[in-house]
Amino acid sequence: MAERLSRRGFLSSSALAAAGAYALSGCASESSGPEAKPSGQAPKEVFTAPTRKLGGSLTILMWSHFVPRHDKWFDKFVADWGKRVGVSVRVDHINTVDVPRRAASEIQAGQGHDVIQHIAPFSQYEPSVLDMTDLVQEATRRWGPQLELCRKSSYNPNTKHFYAYCPGWAPDPGDYRKSMWSKVGLPNGPASYDDLLRGATDIKKQTGIPCGIGLSPETDSNMAARALMWSYGASEQDQNEKVTINSPETIAAVDYMTRLWKGAETNEVFSWVPASNNQALIAGKSSYILNSISAWRTAMGTNPKIGDDIFFTPALRGPKAAMAAQHVIQQWIIPKYAKNADAAKEFLLHYTANFPAVTYNSELYDLPGWPSLVPQLNGWLDKDPFGANPANKLSLLKTATSWSANIGYPGPSNPAVGEIFSTNVLPTMFGRAARGQVSAKDAVAEAEKQINAIFKNWRARGLVGG
Repeated sequence: MAERLSRRGFLSSSALAAAGAYALSGCASESSGPEAKPSGQAPKEVFTAPTRKLGGSLTILMWSHFVPRHDKWFDKFVADWGKRVGVSVRVDHINTVDVPRRAASEIQAGQGHDVIQHIAPFSQYEPSVLDMTDLVQEATRRWGPQLELCRKSSYNPNTKHFYAYCPGWAPDPGDYRKSMWSKVGLPNGPASYDDLLRGATDIKKQTGIPCGIGLSPETDSNMAARALMWSYGASEQDQNEKVTINSPETIAAVDYMTRLWKGAETNEVFSWVPASNNQALIAGKSSYILNSISAWRTAMGTNPKIGDDIFFTPALRGPKAAMAAQHVIQQWIIPKYAKNADAAKEFLLHYTANFPAVTYNSELYDLPGWPSLVPQLNGWLDKDPFGANPANKLSLLKTATSWSANIGYPGPSNPAVGEIFSTNVLPTMFGRAARGQVSAKDAVAEAEKQINAIFKNWRARGLVGG
C-alpha cells in the first residue's frame, strides 16, 4: 500500500477525469422527517477516475450530519463510487460528540476505520496520521487556491505537514428571533456585543426567554468563547504561536460573558451539548444563539412559524474587531494504521470534485474549501433553493470568509490548539468565572497555566513554534 499518490498518477487522473467524467442524476433524497422540498434540480455528480486500480474495503467514520438530507445523499454517493471502482465501502455515522472519543480509541489501539472525519480541530493527532500534502497540492492544482481558513485549519507550518484534509467548512452566524428583537428596538438583531447584552437582557426580563450562548465543555461553547475573545482583541496564541491568553483583553471578555450570563441566560448553558442551542431555538426557548444554519433548517420543517422568524447576523462587533470562529471545519484524517489509504485518498478527491452536490445536499450548510468548485453558491445564497422566507435570508453568508477565522487564530490550528480545544480549556475558563467560582483574573491565570503546559509538551516534540 502506497501512502502517497504519485505526481504521475495524479496527472493521469486529471486527464481521465477530463475525458471520462460522466453525469449522474443527482436529485436530493428526502428523509422520513419533514424536510423542505427543493426547487429545481440538484447539481449533477461527476465521476473522477482513480489513478490506479483499487480494490479491497474502505471504512469511514464520520458524524451524523445536522442536516439529515446530507447523510442519505452521502451514503448512496459513496456506495455508487465504491461499485464503480471496485471497493467495498462501509460508512459509520455516529453522534458528533462521540467522534473524538472513538477516534482517540482507534488511534491508540492502532486499528479501526481507514478514514475519520470530524468537525473541529484534530491537529493533536498529527503524529498518528498520514501527511496529506500530496492530496492538498493536487486539489489545489485542479481547483485553484484553497481558502486560507481551511488551510490554517489543516496545516502545521512547523512540520510542513497537512495533518488533515479540509475540503469544506460552515460559517457561524448569529441566529436570532426577529419578533423578539423587534420589541427591544433591534429588528435586525444585535450588531455588537453591547447590543447583545442590552437586548437579550431586556428580552429575558419581558418574556422570560433567555439568550443561548453556551458555557459548557462542548464544541459550540468553544466556538463562542473564541469569537468573543477575538472581538475583544484577545487570543490564546499569537501568529508566531506564542501563548498570549493572559491579557487585559481576555479578562475583559470573561467579565463580559459573566454579565451576559447573569442578565440574559440560565444555568442550562453550563450543561449543554452541541445540539442544545439548536433545540432551544427551535422550541422557542432562546432569543439568540451562535450556530450554523442547521437549527433554522430544522425549524423550517418542524415549526415553520419559528423558522420564518429566525434571521441571521454576521459576527458581532466588539471593542477591537467583529470576528467569529468557523462553526464546522471538515477534518478528514487517515490514520497510519489504515489498510486502504490509496482508496481513501482517491475517494476524498472524488468527494471534493462533487462539492456542488455536497453543498446542495447539506442544504447550503457545507461551503467549499476550494471556492471555484461551487460557482453557483452566491446564486443559491441570494435565492435559497429550499424555501427561505425571504428567499435571500442567507445572502449575508456571501461575506462570511471576511468575518470568520480558524481555531487558533491569528496562528494556525497546531497540535497544542487542538488539545486546548478538545479539553475545553476556554469554555471552562469562562464558565468558572460566570458561576462566581473564581474571579475573571484568576480564571484566566488558571487557563494560562494549562495552556502553557500544553504548548510546552508539543514544543518539546517539535510540533509547535513560538
